[in-house]
Amino acid sequence: MKIVVIGGTGLIGSKLVNKLREHGHEAVAASPNSGVNTVTGEGLAEAVKSASVVVDVSNSPSWEDAAVLKFFETSTRNLLTSEAAAGVGHHVALSVVGTDRLSESGYFRAKIAQEKLIKESSIPYTIVQATQFFEFLKGLADISMVGDKVHVPHALFQPMAADDVATAVGRVAVDAPINGAVEIGGPEQFRIDELVKRRLASLKDPREVIADPNALYSGAKLSERTLVPGNDARLGETRFETWLTQPAAQIPSAPQSTVNKEKESQKKAS
Repeated sequence: MKIVVIGGTGLIGSKLVNKLREHGHEAVAASPNSGVNTVTGEGLAEAVKSASVVVDVSNSPSWEDAAVLKFFETSTRNLLTSEAAAGVGHHVALSVVGTDRLSESGYFRAKIAQEKLIKESSIPYTIVQATQFFEFLKGLADISMVGDKVHVPHALFQPMAADDVATAVGRVAVDAPINGAVEIGGPEQFRIDELVKRRLASLKDPREVIADPNALYSGAKLSERTLVPGNDARLGETRFETWLTQPAAQIPSAPQSTVNKEKESQKKAS
């Protein structure tokens, strides 16, 4: 089966491509680096030609409100148009648990717009809504500094390992489309402040973490369970303490681009 992965060279995309190939599929990693640009349309028709499934795990290069909305709307429209012309039978998109509850955030308004375009398209689809990644906990701390302390919400969340995200998305990609959304998450719930504190401790990072009821998440105020998936979510296997022993945990920070995007979002919200 030919499966095209948009954003196939990123954190999730590269893992997904490898997993699909290990299972015998023709997985194509498509990104601007490989000559496929979903915003301009460059290389898109050729990339999706004869594909059975297209998986979109791409992200906007900027999280400024107008820019991120333009990215997801333009990219998704171009993708769906090319897929329709090529006869693609399944469009899979990676989104975020709680997206519809985070409309205060410009980034999540853009994700809502992306999901709406997919639902209104003629292409059969599955939207995979994932919880946060363990890999980005230090990045969350970095963009949550107030003075010399880390200020984050005390709300619940249920983060997961990026490897488990890729596994779950891969399973969805080779299944039949459900024309709906699937939630995926980690096997354990935590308080955001408590897990950020544990992550920093694992890195011997001395910064103090404050549970701040006024702290925003990507520009939005959280309620207790905004980021928690429903009872029917598909859960990954990797527990946080197990993840800490793996190579992924030895990388101390999120990619700088991710930190910069989050900073843009926080500035916009302030």
